[in-house]
Amino acid sequence: MSEAGPSDWLLLAFSLPAQPAYLRVKIWRRLQSVGAISYRNSLSVLPAKESTLEDFEWILRAVRQGGGDGAIFDSRLLEGTSDESLRSLFNKAREEDYRLLSEELRNLAAEAGHKPQDAASTSLSGDLGRLRKRLSTIEQIDFFNANGRESAGALLAKLEAHVSPVPEVPIMASEGQKTSLRARTWVTRAHIQVDRMASAWLIKRFIDPDASFSFTAERHYEPKRGELRFDMYDAEYTHDADRCTFEVLLDLVEKKDAGLHAIAEMVHDLDIKDQKYEREETAGVKQLLAGITASCERDEERLERSAAFFDDLHRSFLGGRQ
Repeated sequence: MSEAGPSDWLLLAFSLPAQPAYLRVKIWRRLQSVGAISYRNSLSVLPAKESTLEDFEWILRAVRQGGGDGAIFDSRLLEGTSDESLRSLFNKAREEDYRLLSEELRNLAAEAGHKPQDAASTSLSGDLGRLRKRLSTIEQIDFFNANGRESAGALLAKLEAHVSPVPEVPIMASEGQKTSLRARTWVTRAHIQVDRMASAWLIKRFIDPDASFSFTAERHYEPKRGELRFDMYDAEYTHDADRCTFEVLLDLVEKKDAGLHAIAEMVHDLDIKDQKYEREETAGVKQLLAGITASCERDEERLERSAAFFDDLHRSFLGGRQ
């Protein structure tokens, strides 16, 4: 699905069994994390984009794995409301997110203002990483440029001025050993993004050095002889419960080093959007990969560019040595 205009909408309708009760909470949290809004208490709505379709597809998969069912619809107009009304609902939700974040930032700034520079730096360092990640998360689901982003960003920048950066000590680890899979054709969905780019790099670098890759627009692709599918419905390697495809593929690597674990945590948060790990580097990784997808139309070029990036990122966690 190509990127659509702001007047196109995706609708998710689903039903869940009465038990287990936690499933309803889990699905609600996932819908909140991807920025969906509720329409007439029966439908969840997102603007129609390739990335939001993927978000709804994974949520629908979780619904079905929990014993429920549902469907995703593409609509250019919802009867009884206007595009502008829907956009205002998205903006209202994000403006409240920015307001609460800005309020917390102001409170922290007030506390820091009553402390010496060194003490303020120490007390703020932990909070700033969390709040920086929170701002990045809100921006990710701010589809229509809601008010409050600039204010929150300025408050965060002001607080960061109180904190002296502390250099991280690289963790040394050995290179993961390759598994027995060799010279396979790995098939995934076209228009690759974070999880698929990272997974392809992991396959080529640590699992199947002779791998070739193929991309398909088919949602239910039947593999040919010698092919393995990843990050697709019914794939041999894809999301498993709350783990993204990269994490699933990481099981194939016999010896995992610190760099692979770090990348897995960042890919998880960017793909699953549950803020499980909240690494400070995640926002930068997201921004760079977004630049690759924006500047590279062909999947082969995205693969090449992202592979070079992940090589460098992985090496950075190993102190520049392999």
